[in-house]
Amino acid sequence: MVKRLVDLCVASVALLVSSPVFLIVAVLIKLNSPGPVLFKQERIGLHGKPFRIFKFRTMVVNADRIGGPSTAADDPRVTRIGRVIRRLNLDELPQFLNVLRGEMSVVGPRPEVPQYVAMFTDEEKAILSVRPGITDWATLWIRDEGKILEGSDDPERTYREQIWPEKHRLALEYVNHHSLWIDLQIMVKTLEVHLVDRWRPSRDRPRADRRGLG
Repeated sequence: MVKRLVDLCVASVALLVSSPVFLIVAVLIKLNSPGPVLFKQERIGLHGKPFRIFKFRTMVVNADRIGGPSTAADDPRVTRIGRVIRRLNLDELPQFLNVLRGEMSVVGPRPEVPQYVAMFTDEEKAILSVRPGITDWATLWIRDEGKILEGSDDPERTYREQIWPEKHRLALEYVNHHSLWIDLQIMVKTLEVHLVDRWRPSRDRPRADRRGLG
């Protein structure tokens, strides 16, 4: 109950504060390429229930039919303005709407597409026992998935080999040890990563994983 109240408060404030950004990004998307402002994709949520996740559209229309769900930074499906939106992580802002709807939490394991959930081991299925979130330990560890996949001949294979194992290990760690205090630590660290670390030279950026938070 407390977690849900925190989610509602944080999401409401985030949407209110970022409303001017919503307007600017929406206009830029419409001017840059034809299609809707928001991209909706099926993801798997709490207890395996599917839902539609909201994101600002950063790719061409029907991109999900052209390629797979993993997107490299150099993916040709990404629009010109989409690259900027992704670089600044603004594409994730509409997910606060998913939080208000009760489909997501501010903090929790990132929701996967159905085809990836179908590959979960029995142990990994425990990830579905908590509401998926906008940020978690894995989000802070990865920071920029597109950069990791950039240049790969097979982004799906690279995702499964280089990102999937550690991402799910950190997700399971959250599932097994989550608390309101842990959530607050992750929220604070997420703000630090996006508002402070982003502008530091890469060599000066602290490592943003669980071990750096105590």
